Amino acid sequence: QVQLVESGGGLVQPGGSLRLSCAASGSGFSLYTMNWYRQGPGKRREWVATITIGGSTDYADAVKGRFTISRDNAKNTVYLQMNNLKPEDSAVYFCRAVRFQFVNWGQGTQVTVSS
Repeated sequence: QVQLVESGGGLVQPGGSLRLSCAASGSGFSLYTMNWYRQGPGKRREWVATITIGGSTDYADAVKGRFTISRDNAKNTVYLQMNNLKPEDSAVYFCRAVRFQFVNWGQGTQVTVSS
């Protein structure tokens, strides 16, 4: 099983960029499908992006073309590169690990997009 810790959030102006990281501890990171989710104020948690164990990626329509998910199995880390950020991207961002019935979440990192 893996434990997850996100980092890299902060305050950024509209049009700016941030790179989030999600570091996993425990064994078998390369065997997990990894996801990013986000939850804005007063909103439901929503899926943002997925990267499979084979490296295939998928994105929510709201972030397609602006966000890029990647993983470095040697560092047990998944990343979310966020470009051209918009105020509506403001949220707490969570990473999620999935392997068969096992699902675990990180504690989240806050992203605020504001001028």
